[in-house]
Amino acid sequence: MAIESDKLRERLDRATAHLDPPYAVVDLTAFDANSAALADRAAGKPVRLASKSVRSRELISRALARPGWQGVMAFTVPEAIWLVRAGVSDDVLVAYPSADRAALAELGADPTLAAAITLMIDSTGQLDLIDAIEPPGQRAELRLCLDLDASWRPLRGRVHVGVRRSPVHSARAAGALAAAVAGRQGFRLVGLMSYEAQIAGLGDAPPGKTLLAGAIRLAQRGSYRELLARRGAAVAAVREHADLEFVNGGGTGSVAATSADPAVTEITAGSGLYGPTLFDAYRAWRPTPAAFFACAVVRRPTPELATVLGGGWIASGPAADSRLPRPWLPAGLKLVGTEGAGEVQTPLSGAAAAELRVGDRVWFRHAKAGELCERVNELHLIEGDAIVATVPTYRGEGQAFL
Repeated sequence: MAIESDKLRERLDRATAHLDPPYAVVDLTAFDANSAALADRAAGKPVRLASKSVRSRELISRALARPGWQGVMAFTVPEAIWLVRAGVSDDVLVAYPSADRAALAELGADPTLAAAITLMIDSTGQLDLIDAIEPPGQRAELRLCLDLDASWRPLRGRVHVGVRRSPVHSARAAGALAAAVAGRQGFRLVGLMSYEAQIAGLGDAPPGKTLLAGAIRLAQRGSYRELLARRGAAVAAVREHADLEFVNGGGTGSVAATSADPAVTEITAGSGLYGPTLFDAYRAWRPTPAAFFACAVVRRPTPELATVLGGGWIASGPAADSRLPRPWLPAGLKLVGTEGAGEVQTPLSGAAAAELRVGDRVWFRHAKAGELCERVNELHLIEGDAIVATVPTYRGEGQAFL
């Protein structure tokens, strides 16, 4: 492992020797290998790319050009419109309900956009908002996807395992909402989505936490069995009122398990393309780290410490160590517990810190995939020990969708 780490560090340093940190890179060999592995794990079902996990048009297009990948899951309506108009995809599912009146009006005014973009809903209130912007008959028919809550609620709902998303949890509620959509003009229900975050987004092998790992695995097994039955019943209930084109589920951490659900027709994934640190805690499959960012050593406060400029690129989620970037290369570096990763400076300890000199690079990995791109305007794409292209991130194209 140490030899492989040394070789990777040498490759990255050699490829970027002419650059001044901070900057971010993507190793295309690892990116493409992760793309192929995710498609293989989907077992023939198409993989829809979660754009928020990539946030670079060129890399989204690169993944979509590979076998097994089809369509995009965007996180806002303006992003979906931008991706369609840029020719990235003509099949974009918006992952979350929207109250963006301007974007919804733009969508309804353009039949081409309306045919390519599917909106997410979990209540008739969202339909009321759209109709208030532009009533049916004065806009294009809008495609809809119903968001089925995938959380597990054992002990008659006294326990909640998973994230809090849609109010639609039961098959009966899903059928009732589908019937309500069927009775509304100007809308067409074409999909159902359920994201099992407690399985797809929660690592079952947290390092050094044996008891917690056992509890997570037990909960995931129970949740999977319950969701398998409930999702199938919900799909059947919705199909009584709508001709569904797709049933979407899963994420990078559950591709194989979700694809085994006969009710699901497509899987969503994206984070596994970059391989951020959160996925180091999974047993079933761990992506090859493909995205890194570099910071420069600028001071040596003690012989045992090296301090880099910047580094505090914290990921979203609960305020915990798991959301901190991890110093990755050279191997053996650690964040200092009293300071963590700082906005303007990050001190590092560990055996490797004593060997670093002012001007040396330290390579970090981000905790969550696409959020890295909110910090840089471009990504340097590396093959071997050379940069083969430099492509803009969403931020580099002047786009800030959320």
